[in-house]
Amino acid sequence: MLMKGHLDMSQKPSSMAELGLFTGIPQYENFARLKELLPVTEMKASSQPHPFSGGAPVELPKSYDFEGKTRDLGALISATHTSALFVLKDGKIRFERYWLTGGRDVQWLSMSVAKSFVSALVGIAIAEGFIKSIEEPIDKYVASLSKSGYAGVRIKDVLQMSSGARWNEDYSDPGSEIFGLAMATAPGGSLDAFVPTLVNESKPGTICRYNSAETQVLGMLLIEATGRSLADYMQEKLCEPLGMEFPSYWLVDSKGREMAFAGLNMTARDFAKLGQLFLDRGVWNGRQIVPAEWVVASTRFDAPHLAPGKPLVSDHAFPLGYGFQWWLPPGDRGEFSGIGVYNQYVYVDPSRGVVIVKLSANPGYGTSKEEETNKDYENIAGLRAIARQFDEASTTGAR
Repeated sequence: MLMKGHLDMSQKPSSMAELGLFTGIPQYENFARLKELLPVTEMKASSQPHPFSGGAPVELPKSYDFEGKTRDLGALISATHTSALFVLKDGKIRFERYWLTGGRDVQWLSMSVAKSFVSALVGIAIAEGFIKSIEEPIDKYVASLSKSGYAGVRIKDVLQMSSGARWNEDYSDPGSEIFGLAMATAPGGSLDAFVPTLVNESKPGTICRYNSAETQVLGMLLIEATGRSLADYMQEKLCEPLGMEFPSYWLVDSKGREMAFAGLNMTARDFAKLGQLFLDRGVWNGRQIVPAEWVVASTRFDAPHLAPGKPLVSDHAFPLGYGFQWWLPPGDRGEFSGIGVYNQYVYVDPSRGVVIVKLSANPGYGTSKEEETNKDYENIAGLRAIARQFDEASTTGAR
């Protein structure tokens, strides 16, 4: 057992399933050093690291509004065991702070923010001709899915969490499919063997049901289409050109397969580079890394079942919309965010030129289904307040 957020090194965990997730046990010590605790594959720092330049520093707002009440931002940061908060405005650092076990050189667990990185890689693979079209059935590339709930399902529907596969993403239910996915990472388990066991439940392209296995399927697609591991492809296509300053790590199963749905470990500054890349329509230092049309398609919803309030997480509707592995807050600002459990965020407000990374270990996460405990949407309210701070800074002068 893991107690009080500390690991008894005589009982080193062998998988994510042994970390005591979603039980209320503090995780900030674990999330900061999973590369030391679990099997990983490394992606090296870029040969030409890109450190963001600094701008005039700003203070955080004192409060934010949520559900008709004004709330304390500092209290939210503390309650969610925030390890890192990193804010870019027009590509320059305006706020950077670390708490608990966070730090500039600390690789933190992405949870489902990894999904947005995988989506970017799919867009690159299409541009390079490895994948012909997202209108194709995914089992054309991944033969092991031909008798599963993914048989005949378009790649696009998988990208939009709309495959129709039966899924329960309830982190408090040990009988849910998400727990089965976690157990596939245990010794002797196999992610590639687990995914084909999923069955169809509804017509593809009609219901957006959040399903972490969808991203694992996209990882399988990339591996089969490119003939390379996920880590190897990401090293060349994202880590190197974006100037990642530190090594990054993918958690892997007992067969060495990357946990595409949640297993990326990266520093806050390097997480921010994906947000900045997408804010700039896929361009980095004058080079088109991700096709601009892919960025646009990824960060918009194009069907009613993907609109804010329609996507389902377990058995309840979520107030955000969904694109290609990006969450879409309601409103007219064009915001989008990678979001992971325990309150990980790569949030982008293109209208303000703002990218915010928040890395956390909210101890209450998953102990209930309630927003009050999980704070998925409440954190968006806090991040929006930080972004709005720059409206005032532009007229009053940044401090």
